[in-house]
Amino acid sequence: MMASAALPEAVESKKNGNVKYAFTCAIFASMASIILGYDIGVMSGASLYIKKDLKITDVQLEILMGVMNLYSLIGAFAAGRTSDWIGRRFTVVFAAAIFFVGALLMGFAVSYAMLMAGRFVAGVGVGYAIMIAPVYTAEISPAASRGLLTSFPDFFINLGILLGYVSNYAFARLPLHLGWRVMLGIGAAPSALLALMVLVMPESPRWLVKNGRLADARAVLEKTSGTPEEAAERLADIKAAAGIPKDLDGDVVTVPEDRNSSETQVWKELILSPTPAMRRILLSALGIHFFQQASGSDCVVLYSPRVFKSAGITDDNKLLATTCAVGASKTLFILVAAFLLDRVGRRPLLLCSAGGMMISLVGLGTGLTVVAHHPDAKIPWAVGLSIASTLAYVAAFSIGLGPITGVYTSEIFPLQVRALGFAVGVACNRLTSGVTSMTFLSLSKAITIGGSFLLYAGIAALGCVFFFTYLPETRGRTLEEMGKLFGMEDSIMVEEDQGTRGEEKAVHQSGRKLDGNQETTATASLS
Repeated sequence: MMASAALPEAVESKKNGNVKYAFTCAIFASMASIILGYDIGVMSGASLYIKKDLKITDVQLEILMGVMNLYSLIGAFAAGRTSDWIGRRFTVVFAAAIFFVGALLMGFAVSYAMLMAGRFVAGVGVGYAIMIAPVYTAEISPAASRGLLTSFPDFFINLGILLGYVSNYAFARLPLHLGWRVMLGIGAAPSALLALMVLVMPESPRWLVKNGRLADARAVLEKTSGTPEEAAERLADIKAAAGIPKDLDGDVVTVPEDRNSSETQVWKELILSPTPAMRRILLSALGIHFFQQASGSDCVVLYSPRVFKSAGITDDNKLLATTCAVGASKTLFILVAAFLLDRVGRRPLLLCSAGGMMISLVGLGTGLTVVAHHPDAKIPWAVGLSIASTLAYVAAFSIGLGPITGVYTSEIFPLQVRALGFAVGVACNRLTSGVTSMTFLSLSKAITIGGSFLLYAGIAALGCVFFFTYLPETRGRTLEEMGKLFGMEDSIMVEEDQGTRGEEKAVHQSGRKLDGNQETTATASLS
């Protein structure tokens, strides 16, 4: 009796320890995203001084602000191939090293051309980072806590933005020629720290299985699963997805060539001739990435000092202090989202987020339009509405569309196309962000700054419709089961081959305790 009473406590202790290990690995990998956030945040304030010091035009400035998003396309696509070649873990190190060099180039820039060169190198590093961090985290996380853990990259993006704002505020009092260079150059510090931390991380178990290293994969899964039985089930699922026969075991095995797809085959499966289910997965990823950026998220952050200046705040110190409040709001609400993802689900948070963004953008556009129509008079309610709407917008974005974009995209692609699929999503994200951020100043001159945000509000409304009609709920599903949600026949066949083990898994995984009616509802939501 005493022994049986002690057993649950022992199992729970092991489970908690393993969750903490997966938690630590997710934090280290997600820190790669901090370099993107820092660049976005620091450029919003540094741009005020860069324009004065280098005497550049608005067009040159908006190109400087947004071009990194286009440069990051190179890193995002290269990261897919690199992570399949050298592994997820060392790709994180590679990303940190590239950004380190880029940050130093920007910090020591003596001309606009050299600054653009630094932006190019840093942009490639950012592309690597934003692609690999969510993929690694999703692949190492248990299904029951994957939503929480894969939201960490977005948390670190927001933390990086906040640190960028704080850097602006801290170094703004330095001489003009020195202040913005210190702001940009100090971004090399977190990337160097990341490269050191990543040495204690294990490799992704899915990458290990894909390369036939079953013993290494089993060791990682045992460290990140609640029980040995759960680790064995996860390993069996990953082997099936990689095309390794169930009865084939050993420390190192040969992965069948017909399932371990070549690069050409991966492109064919995902882009050139996808099945209807794969096409739906791809469009889901592209859609969520597009609407995340087309609704103006980067413009609000990058140009927040200019937005507040348009609202009537003219003092530089007050501008930078107000932008710090924006960063604090983003960071706070991303924490709220992290703990709701595995409780509420992806779809409800996405819908609330898009709706909140739409309402906030309408308020921001209205407030700025009223201020613009009365340039010689201060209208306190319009200024207050503009500031409150900006804070509400970043809160709504951070509680849903911000973190869920990376979480959802890292979940839905099958193993053999996951790296490329996520890279395609990131490419869409960065391209859309680059277009919006590089045209914001010109768009504001054409239709006013208030009109620009009203346009983004309309795009957010379209995003809300897309999320409601097209995206299924993925909460609690293992990565190997995602294909079933999108109608993949081979995914269904895998589950049938596993027989009764699938029924046991449904009871074992706490995050997936669905009864028959709930299972039917989750699948029917695709119709």
